Amino acid sequence: MATTIKSETKKPSTVKKVKEKTANPDKDSSPICLPDRDCKIAESAYYKAESRGFAPGNELEDWLEAEREFLL
Repeated sequence: MATTIKSETKKPSTVKKVKEKTANPDKDSSPICLPDRDCKIAESAYYKAESRGFAPGNELEDWLEAEREFLL
């Protein structure tokens, strides 16, 4: 009569950590994909330009300020 041995396989602890991080979708720490990020920054920069009457010469400043606000 042959005996069978059950072997327990343990999951690496990194699998548990990944599951913990993705298990709670309510957190705001989820990464945003690059096209969405750029779109949101562009929209904010547009509104900054609009608020100053679309005066030329401040496009880069509008973008950088919008980017700083987005990253905070």
